[in-house]
Amino acid sequence: MTIESTLDHSRRVFVRGYRPFRRAFGRTLTRIYDALLATPPGCWQHRRLQAQLEFSFKDVPLSRGGSGLDQLSIAWLSDLHSGLFMTEEDLVSIARRVAASEPDLVCLGGDLINTHFHQLELFDRGLEVLRPPLGVFAVPGNHEYYYLRGISAWRAFLEERGVRVLLNRGTRLERNGASFWLCGVDELEEGHPDLALALEGRREDEPAVLLSHHPDVFPESSRRGVDLQLSGHTHGGQVRFFGWAPVTHTIHGYLEGLFQRDGAHLYVGRGAGVTFLPIRIGTRSEVPTLRLRVKGRD
Repeated sequence: MTIESTLDHSRRVFVRGYRPFRRAFGRTLTRIYDALLATPPGCWQHRRLQAQLEFSFKDVPLSRGGSGLDQLSIAWLSDLHSGLFMTEEDLVSIARRVAASEPDLVCLGGDLINTHFHQLELFDRGLEVLRPPLGVFAVPGNHEYYYLRGISAWRAFLEERGVRVLLNRGTRLERNGASFWLCGVDELEEGHPDLALALEGRREDEPAVLLSHHPDVFPESSRRGVDLQLSGHTHGGQVRFFGWAPVTHTIHGYLEGLFQRDGAHLYVGRGAGVTFLPIRIGTRSEVPTLRLRVKGRD
């Protein structure tokens, strides 16, 4: 059984049904915001958004895995939405700050673009900066499907620049003599995620780290023995009033931060960018780095 078969059919039909409307509306907004960015109020809001960006570090315990994985660090860049108050220089600055922290691994969690394919080109210089020892990996988000009419060109762009796209597949990575299984699934509502394929090849004794743009994969991934899932999509609500968000993009309440279920952990990043509106209220953008802590070690 694939993950998508566990998603309510009416929800999937609704989400995919309004895709043409969203595509047209989103591109109209992009033209408006492009003009706004050139104005003094737009420049002020752009600076404000970039000043709000947090680079956080979180420890995540693992119940299995060799000691060589202890303190392995994974930088998680999701929901950048390049082109919407996220310029090429912004992306280079983010990449430099991530590189300066020397993560073992960098993962891109989808929604790299906002509404156009050419917004991918804004990543060229930033990707050149990212050279972690274990590589750079990516999974798609819903915006890749909304606006690109398929993700083959998106995937080719990234792979030509050395990024490995984990589309329902995984790979074994090693550090200090210990291995773990890094895998990724397709976007939950727009793609065709298959967790069984993503986990195929993993050994029973090694921890599995799953990349999934949508956090609502977690109930299934925790049942399948995934140790850590990294997700985005929610923007932490993006607009929140006294902690309440009118739009959450999760039916399970996985809005932001660390969650635990059946011994597995989920980290939902708030995302580095914005979408629909170039504002954040009550929540800040985030580029988290997750540090794995193997059980039994200080």
